[in-house]
Amino acid sequence: MADDAHSLAVLVDFENLALGLERPNGPRSRGSAKPTKAPEKVEVKLILERLVEKGKVIVKRAYADWGRFSAYREIMHDAGVQMMEIPERGMTGKNHADIQLCVDAMDLCWSKEHIDTFVIVSGDSDFTPLVSKLKENGKTVIGLGTKDSTSDLLAASCDEFIYYEDIVKGPGAPGVSVTEIPQKKRPAMQLLIEAVQALQRENKDIMHSSMVKDTMKRKQPQFSESSYGYRSFSELLQDAERSGIITLRTDQRSGTWVVVGFAEKK
Repeated sequence: MADDAHSLAVLVDFENLALGLERPNGPRSRGSAKPTKAPEKVEVKLILERLVEKGKVIVKRAYADWGRFSAYREIMHDAGVQMMEIPERGMTGKNHADIQLCVDAMDLCWSKEHIDTFVIVSGDSDFTPLVSKLKENGKTVIGLGTKDSTSDLLAASCDEFIYYEDIVKGPGAPGVSVTEIPQKKRPAMQLLIEAVQALQRENKDIMHSSMVKDTMKRKQPQFSESSYGYRSFSELLQDAERSGIITLRTDQRSGTWVVVGFAEKK
């Protein structure tokens, strides 16, 4: 994972995502009645944790009339997401949000060469031309939206599309519960599990120990195996295998550990 790390700009059409979850048939059309209350279903933290697996998130911006979604203000602030205020102006409010997101995306595309990947969090087909333009400029584009409200045209235009429901559903898990691990070691083992899950989602069939550790540090930069009493990362991996969390094998070429996957329940 360290070999193909990317720098990401995440731009969120928040109204499309929130209303797509609130209504089973997708987001309401522009100019329709406002929701009676702000939907409190969007798992912002899970979305960002998933995207961190793609690389280093440089920019995080979400566009909405935040007066309508005030329940998310603290969540966004805690997650370090810049809330771009787009006051609703009758039937044109949604257009203003779309336009501002597109303008910001192209500005970042041209002014921040180190950003090589753009994540457009929306299912709106109106963003298809933006996706095409970003790709013309050599950028990778990842889309993210709900299954019921995502345009097939938009999903097909992106280099990759992630469905929100798959993020919430979560990946597989080891056969042993973390609660069975000594309390002092639990944070390290939980982080290890999350790193392996992240690599599996990225379809990494060979998970070298260095790749696993890099993923753990990306998720938690302050991580150090010595904080949990291990003299080396290899020692942590071997302890995890003894605990029934993962299965290891030795790479024949380098002699280093490779994580095969989660251990099955005995």
